[in-house]
Amino acid sequence: MLTSVKNPLVKLMRQLHQAKGRRQQQQFLLEGTHLLEEALAVQHPLTVVCSTPTWQTRYPELWQKIQAQTPRAETVSPEVLQAMATTVHPDGVVAMAVRHPSGNSHPDTDQAFSLTLGVAVETLQDPGNLGTMIRTAAAVAADGLWLSANSVDSDHPKVLRASAGQWFRLPLYSCADLTQQVNQWRRAGLQIIATQSQASTLYWELDLRQPTIILLGNEGAGLSPELVEAATAQACIPLAPSVESLNVAVTAALMLYEVRRQRLKTEAWP
Repeated sequence: MLTSVKNPLVKLMRQLHQAKGRRQQQQFLLEGTHLLEEALAVQHPLTVVCSTPTWQTRYPELWQKIQAQTPRAETVSPEVLQAMATTVHPDGVVAMAVRHPSGNSHPDTDQAFSLTLGVAVETLQDPGNLGTMIRTAAAVAADGLWLSANSVDSDHPKVLRASAGQWFRLPLYSCADLTQQVNQWRRAGLQIIATQSQASTLYWELDLRQPTIILLGNEGAGLSPELVEAATAQACIPLAPSVESLNVAVTAALMLYEVRRQRLKTEAWP
């Protein structure tokens, strides 16, 4: 059992707290039983799993599965696990998982022609917002979520926790040039909806039964003029006069479920 917080493995785990460390190691940090179960369910490659004796006693079958499927499974003291984790009260297990190239996967060139519903986000900074959006997009069976390269890392520990495990279920894509990607969708005939507070069209007035991409912007600045120009339509969510804006993750949820509401009459829920 590892008992020293100065063990080299602790240092490696702690480096994954930061984007630089994740890029250098091409790995990311998983914390908690639920995320670990989700990773195993989709056979996401893990390189190291560390757990306390108490956790192993609580989840003996899961620990056996980890030992059989993971190159390195270590028993560690609670103090060592605490040093590895980003959470204040870790539940007894952390893991190192293999990163997708550039932080996530990349779409095929012809993928635009098969999309029915997607979310594209520009310069998103809050990991909790991104994780919540991932969870919601997965709940409505969206085809994927596209993120501009200057946004928060999609495998930030807080993103993974906020996604409640749906990070492993929803395709995520990193876009070096999101405007170029939006123009590609537009040429393929997709409807591109820019969420704009000053738009004259209410979001439920749009016909969202056709293949649609929802564009969402930075928490403070919103969408860039280039992306607004690239969209095929603009829509707003009505607010009381005293309210300036909605949280971006709430906006995403309203838009995505309006798509599903309109489509329920013509297609079966997945």
